[in-house]
Amino acid sequence: MKHIYKGVPFLFTILFCSGHFAGLSQEIIKGNVVDAFSRQFLEGVTITVHPGNISMVTDQLGKFIFKKVIKNDKSFLDISSVGYKRKLVTIQELKNNNHSVALTAENVELQSVVVSSQTGEQFKTISKLDIAMRGVNNSQELLRIIPGLVIGQHQGGGKAEQIFLRGFDADHGTDFRMDVDGLPVNMVSHAHGQGFADSHFIIPETIDGIDFRKGPYTAGKGDFATTGFVDFNTRNSISNNMIKMEGGQFTTYRLMGMFNLLPKSMQKKQSWYVASEYRYSDGYFDHPQNFNRFNLFTKFNAKISGKSRLMVSATTFRSKWNASGQIPGRAVDMGLISFYGALDPYEGGVTSRTNFNTEILTSLNNGDIIKNQLYYSNARFDLHTNFTFFLQDSVNGDEIRQKEARNLIGYNGNYQHIHYLGNVFIHSEAGLQVRYDATRNSELSHTKNRFTTLQQIKLGDISELSMAPYLASTLKLNEHFSINAGLRFDQFFHQYKNKLETDPVLPGLGIYKANANTFSPKLNFFYHVNNRLQIYLNTGKGFHSNDSRSVVVEKGFLALPSAYSADLGTVFKPANNIIINAAAWYIYLQREFVYSGDGGFVEFSGKTRRFGVDFSGRYEPVKSLYFDIDANYARGRAVDQAVGKNYIPLAPVWTSSAGLTYTSKNGLNGSVRYRFIGDRPANENYSLTAKGYFITDAVINFTRPLYEIGLVINNIFNERWKETQFETITRLKNEPAPVDEVCFTAGTPFSAKLSFTVKF
Repeated sequence: MKHIYKGVPFLFTILFCSGHFAGLSQEIIKGNVVDAFSRQFLEGVTITVHPGNISMVTDQLGKFIFKKVIKNDKSFLDISSVGYKRKLVTIQELKNNNHSVALTAENVELQSVVVSSQTGEQFKTISKLDIAMRGVNNSQELLRIIPGLVIGQHQGGGKAEQIFLRGFDADHGTDFRMDVDGLPVNMVSHAHGQGFADSHFIIPETIDGIDFRKGPYTAGKGDFATTGFVDFNTRNSISNNMIKMEGGQFTTYRLMGMFNLLPKSMQKKQSWYVASEYRYSDGYFDHPQNFNRFNLFTKFNAKISGKSRLMVSATTFRSKWNASGQIPGRAVDMGLISFYGALDPYEGGVTSRTNFNTEILTSLNNGDIIKNQLYYSNARFDLHTNFTFFLQDSVNGDEIRQKEARNLIGYNGNYQHIHYLGNVFIHSEAGLQVRYDATRNSELSHTKNRFTTLQQIKLGDISELSMAPYLASTLKLNEHFSINAGLRFDQFFHQYKNKLETDPVLPGLGIYKANANTFSPKLNFFYHVNNRLQIYLNTGKGFHSNDSRSVVVEKGFLALPSAYSADLGTVFKPANNIIINAAAWYIYLQREFVYSGDGGFVEFSGKTRRFGVDFSGRYEPVKSLYFDIDANYARGRAVDQAVGKNYIPLAPVWTSSAGLTYTSKNGLNGSVRYRFIGDRPANENYSLTAKGYFITDAVINFTRPLYEIGLVINNIFNERWKETQFETITRLKNEPAPVDEVCFTAGTPFSAKLSFTVKF
């Protein structure tokens, strides 16, 4: 696979430069598509020219542009998008309407969906369908929308979820990238671990779309995107104000409001709204969580000139909780605590994050787009945990504190150029991403009762600067065959200022520096047979990034281990009411250094190889029923280890989720869903097993134009299950010897929650 990339830079140069020598003066058909109600631009709308059956999708500004190859009075455009009424427009009608087309929203039906000819969009159709049909009921459901992705929570909703995808235990985000409107969620060199991605500042009701792709095949995505990435896109506008009240078992309640801030007379040209939520829960554990979280989000969107559009958003978030942590099974078996008990009542934390995000999109006369985005975040994190109990300190216990304060500033910019070489359509993109993280007093300490410091283990300031220019170009040879080539260069500058003479790894006080860089070529092939079938082959090189504290120790040596990956897949619609996405995939990871935030040291691992199969199916037997299923298999092994000792701890093997959703014209709707993960190895020789689970949830809603009543039931069969599991050597108080076993955090028992929403 490595040799396939040697010709990528040359191929890309041809694709990117060719449009500057041909085609711009040729006659074209162009226009833009907007929402009929909000007048906001619609991205990802499929436009097909007839006769000729030539297709493309609208860009970020809702624009499309064709070379005019059909010149008769009967030419027309077929315009369609998930969630909108299909529209046929003649070329003359397009000109009469100033090259603008307005689509009217309608109920989603699978039979109206076509397999897109757009390269790299094989997951977008399923994503749009799932959001429209299933909805999103909480922040965790945002991640569960992604087929094959499994999450686990071991701080009761107060800390970032543990992520499993394609045979990876990606911890809290080490190998899976998350962004919100281009703002990065993952935190580099975090006090708790590399890539920490706490997405709880997202208010679910503000999400309009979820764009995800699996594998390192996109030139615009670099750090953390080994297994893939997700972009959460917030609404540009809202159609009405709303107030939502929720209440349920375990003293759980939530109040959410979302309001337009502009008069109706101004909402056709610009939008501005605010959303806020407050959530409280004692949780289902014996030790009350006293969990409370506050979120505030606002977004302004306006046309600032004939060619440019401005988006400004801001959010602030604060969360505080007590936790029951990960408990050893023997403590439950011995009767010391219950299945939902806690051994250290002082576990818990406080975290906050404030974000500012500004983006300007500019359209040029030739159809090109320039994007400039600036973002800033201020984040604080203070976590108290105890994983080993009395293993190290038989008197005071092994409680630790992880703490940091962070400033993050960044820039995303790109230039998108559309052109033709003869009759061949070419879309090229050149971009630059810059990010700077500065953490102050990143701390790891041995504590007692949370705030009594017994020993400082790690203390220092971290600064990390990354710069990544990239190029990508898509060559559409004809209506069936397309090639996408990309090249990305990532440069990292690491610095760690050690403030602790007794640091377990670094030899003394002072500043430690290291640099690292890597090239990541991509080469993808797409064969669009027709509106029912697409076959694709994705290949790409990515990398596994590492914490600055581990990089400076190794002086940059293999700081960015290479990840080589390939997907062979298909999007297939065998009938009007069935759509399937299936792929066989492969990932080879060169090596990784992992900074252990819980121990303050660097862990090393060797080469790994993973392969597997992903399957997603969507079926609508009648208009009122929607069935979805995702089934995934992954096999991962360490390459350099002996057979039987080469398992990858916690790597998922079999995972699946499925649901049946019912909707009716009278407003009654609901769904029943399951989520499954099979048994998997908890350590390298599989002598310990992380037990799987099969959990079923249900949602029932009664929806009217001005209000909605809902009921959410988690774990309707009241299964006793372990949500997260880890091999850990622990010692209980006064226990004579430590024990190596699987510790766990209990999953939620049966729980019900009612909601009432008012719209006005």
